[in-house]
Amino acid sequence: MKYIDLRSDTVTVPTDEMRAAMAAAEVGDDVYGEDPTVNQLESKAAALMGMEQGLFVTSGTMGNLLAILTTCQRGDEVIMGQYGHTFLHEVGGMSALGGIFANTLPNQKDGTLDLEMISQAVRGTDIHEPRTKMIIVENTQNQCGGLVISSGYMWELSALAKKKGLALHIDGARIFNAAVALGCPVDALTAMADSVTFCLSKGLCAPVGSVLCGSEDFITKARRLRKMLGGGMRQAGVLAAAGIVSLDKMTKRLEEDHARATRLADAISKIPGFSLSKGKPQTNMVFLEVAEDIFPNFDVLKERLEEERILIGFSGEREVRLVTHYWIHDEDVEHIIATWENLVD
Repeated sequence: MKYIDLRSDTVTVPTDEMRAAMAAAEVGDDVYGEDPTVNQLESKAAALMGMEQGLFVTSGTMGNLLAILTTCQRGDEVIMGQYGHTFLHEVGGMSALGGIFANTLPNQKDGTLDLEMISQAVRGTDIHEPRTKMIIVENTQNQCGGLVISSGYMWELSALAKKKGLALHIDGARIFNAAVALGCPVDALTAMADSVTFCLSKGLCAPVGSVLCGSEDFITKARRLRKMLGGGMRQAGVLAAAGIVSLDKMTKRLEEDHARATRLADAISKIPGFSLSKGKPQTNMVFLEVAEDIFPNFDVLKERLEEERILIGFSGEREVRLVTHYWIHDEDVEHIIATWENLVD
């Protein structure tokens, strides 16, 4: 039985075109720099991001960790949002493996970090304090509602980082969603940063992988650290081939996912007991608050939807998260809405 899986866009599987590209991929030893398909993916990714070089990695978590380890030393500090993915969902790798401290600031309602708060949070002149070396911003900001961070804000943040002598890293897991929502080329959101990681395996449908981009010197250092972390994937062209299709084809259709998320949000928020907890979706995520008198037990809601082959995610005590992606079609959206309406009949 086919399920309509709204838990995340990480559940996407490769398209037929990707599978064909993977089967036909020319490969070599990537650790030696000899895999032509990996090299093509890295070059294409860097050009799109407005940066010098790219590095194919297994995941966004690895990409973010490599960016931090490349920039910081043990005992250094990184400023990031309290709802940032690196802080919430990356197993504390920067501290466990790098001895690096996270200084978290509150995310604003629009997903950004207050520039004055960042300025005041920078430390290191006092010998009692860790040295601040880096700022990380997430775009789109997942936990705040899949919100997009504007190019204008990013240039202001970049100017502040340079003034304070800090590196700026973008956790751009869904940066193409942000670019589509803003109607701008993706490098308008990334070129001002020192580094960026973006995922191929979420809304872009590739089975595995992310790309970390930055300067030539930065990527040279990150490549060595990737090897240290066990990330040398050898004949990885079979995976990179799917990533190339992602960049050539899947980035151009994300607006469909956004439209379907908006349709779900508009319809379900009109049903008694369900409201938009984080506003109208800007991208492919819908966050719904569930009234306790309608469904005091979340398990019952989950079970009733599963009976209709619908899988949902939870992001809070009374909050549901629905994520649209390539494998959610218009007829699926209408089935979801009809099912949801029947939940409270």
